[in-house]
Amino acid sequence: MHVFINISTYLFAPLNGLAELREQLRAVCRVGELKGTIMLSPEGINLFVAGTRENIDILMNALRGIPGLENLTPKESHSDTQPFRRMLVKIKKEIIAFGVEGIDPAKRTSKKLSAKVLKQWLDEGKAITLLDTRNDYEIRMGTFRGALPAGISHFRHFPGAVQKLPDNLKHQPVVMFCTGGIRCEKAGPYMEREGFQNIFQLDGGILKYFQECGGAHYDGECFVFDRRVCVDSALQETNSASCFACQMPLTPQEQKDARYVKGVSCPFCIGQPARQSHDNLQLD
Repeated sequence: MHVFINISTYLFAPLNGLAELREQLRAVCRVGELKGTIMLSPEGINLFVAGTRENIDILMNALRGIPGLENLTPKESHSDTQPFRRMLVKIKKEIIAFGVEGIDPAKRTSKKLSAKVLKQWLDEGKAITLLDTRNDYEIRMGTFRGALPAGISHFRHFPGAVQKLPDNLKHQPVVMFCTGGIRCEKAGPYMEREGFQNIFQLDGGILKYFQECGGAHYDGECFVFDRRVCVDSALQETNSASCFACQMPLTPQEQKDARYVKGVSCPFCIGQPARQSHDNLQLD
């Protein structure tokens, strides 16, 4: 029986009184022994949190009582262990770091495409380009078959990657996707501003697609920003691991490499400076 409910959700909505709101949410999470990360900003909220069903429901009721967050709807998965080490409630300039002025998803986003419609398009062989807006280290663990990787190590690099895309994509259907949908909320309007005329964003991202359509047309796993490392198309934790030193996700085969020393190093970071914990990596 699964003990922990893992929720992820975001909403772009103007928020005020962030310092007071942070303390309110810290108190709810402390009493409920919840762990994860909640990001607050003037543009909205982004969170990954895990705990018991009762305490997750208490948190969601508290969040929906905040003006502007009444329609907050989480995606859920389950685990036998707590996937987070601690509880963080942060105030940030943006709930997903992008660094481009004038992009406001609370007012406007690209056309959203449901998971079931995307699957139908892929079943039919519809002529579309799938654009993976995630970071390279995420994509290496799995992506949609035939998807075009953005080729970035951080979402802030996405605008530069757009400049390198073929011009003919500006007139063709492009379906962008990410883990849970939040990056596409900014990436889509940006691409439209740059002249791309037929942009769609996968509503709810890969996780919602797994929930509604399973693993059809998808190869591999989906990287998640917690100690589970990756989940499969049934939203179950896989046998992938992450390097203690650099946090690079590692397949079971890569864990057999002689250069992988659990808790010390892996083939990707020998002689390199350590990266930060997954708990502090950019949330999706």
